[in-house]
Amino acid sequence: MIVDQFVDIAIENGEIDALDRVYVTNRLLDLLGWSEKRAVAENVAADRLSLLDRLTELAIESGAIGETLAEQEIWQSKVMDLFMPMPSQLNTEFWELYKQSPRKATDYFYAVSKESDYIKTRSIAKNIEYRVKTEYGELEMTINLSKPEKDPKQIAMAKSEQGVSYPLCALCVENEGYAGRMDFPARTNHRIIRMRVCDEDWGLQYSPYAYYDEHCIFLSAEHRPMVINRGTFERLVGITAQFPDYFVGSNADLPVVGGSILSHDHYQGGAHTFAMAKAPVHKEFPGYHWAEFPDVTVDIVKWPMSVIRLRSASATEIVAAADAILQKWVGYSDDSVDILAYSGEERHNTITPIASCRDVDGERVFELALVLRNNRRTTEHPDGLFHPHATLHHIKKENIGLIEVMGLAVLPPRLKPELEEVARYLMDQPNAMADYHLEWADRLKATGGFDAETVTEFLRQEVGKVFCQVLTDAGVFKDTETGIRAFKRFIETVIGTEDAK
Repeated sequence: MIVDQFVDIAIENGEIDALDRVYVTNRLLDLLGWSEKRAVAENVAADRLSLLDRLTELAIESGAIGETLAEQEIWQSKVMDLFMPMPSQLNTEFWELYKQSPRKATDYFYAVSKESDYIKTRSIAKNIEYRVKTEYGELEMTINLSKPEKDPKQIAMAKSEQGVSYPLCALCVENEGYAGRMDFPARTNHRIIRMRVCDEDWGLQYSPYAYYDEHCIFLSAEHRPMVINRGTFERLVGITAQFPDYFVGSNADLPVVGGSILSHDHYQGGAHTFAMAKAPVHKEFPGYHWAEFPDVTVDIVKWPMSVIRLRSASATEIVAAADAILQKWVGYSDDSVDILAYSGEERHNTITPIASCRDVDGERVFELALVLRNNRRTTEHPDGLFHPHATLHHIKKENIGLIEVMGLAVLPPRLKPELEEVARYLMDQPNAMADYHLEWADRLKATGGFDAETVTEFLRQEVGKVFCQVLTDAGVFKDTETGIRAFKRFIETVIGTEDAK
């Protein structure tokens, strides 16, 4: 019996006790729309997700759910919730394990999130991922194929549910256990770890469609807008102190250069080490001594975007130093490199900050990378002066958020079929290549002959070069002689020329 098989797995995994078998079986039968167990002819792999897919088909056959993807996801979320601990139980176990080590606690929560199919491991596996070597290190490339597109039936049904404002957004704590609807994701099997950050209530959850190792989200329990200020730096450093195995960073707080959700204060983190974190100190910049903060090391990173890296064993000192830089940057203009702090009352300057924590000779050292951002638009660049320029939009047009800033490209799913057509064009085969790739494709074609064995890898590397240029476009101080001089002027404005070695 497929129902018995499914329940057996949960018992074997220790997710439910054998005494819960009858109860959980009856709950599952109800979700299937069955009044009793049924013998079903099966030829299904005995792994959990394959069985879940088959159970979903049976629920559709019985009329328990419809055929839209949203209805299936809502139903599957309810099924997996049968085998998950209640939020209070999960939080208790997490913090008991935390007493042993933060790593044990996050390992436990991460495993629960994957086993419950909250983290969509099969969907994530569909992403196309590879690396490209550049002068700035190895950039990571992802063509995002994990999030399925809504079907027409789902879109039509969603229109009837418009106007519902609960939860207020996809990051609110009220998502925990929410069944979902046609226009809002299923969250029945969603859990949040409650925590305190700088005397505020915050939560920790994992991203359902992760882009890197242990991709997690730290979210404010209060639905409030994102903002970059001294409190942001305090919270980022405070989180890394609690979870030293994770980096944590914030998107910028302005449109164009900000993230996709600016309405809810949150950060992203995880166990991944990005290219930016590995990037060396820029050889054109001396080491800086900052008299006001003698315990803080100040370096400029060799990176296509403009990155100031601070290090200190003092959480108080590094936060104060970061805030001093932010305060200077918010009002800073330099016409020689097209940086304007304001257009009338509209502010343009902000920062994308990333924090981490590491052990150095037995001493805990905090690191804050401050990426300088500017969201100014111009007539020539209406989407943003420090944003991917129009010539790159055929590959990447979307905002450059935290993940991309650190060196991981999240590219749109359209590129998979489009690049296949570009490959055919390069090999002089019949193709349906989009017109907006033509100029780029012609430049590539002029470099030489192509064949089926090499063209795919060639295109991947060329897309990587485009992404490197995307980051360059987003950088406020370019890695050129003019840009380096301008960057030095800003640094000297912050710490004073006397303090520069």
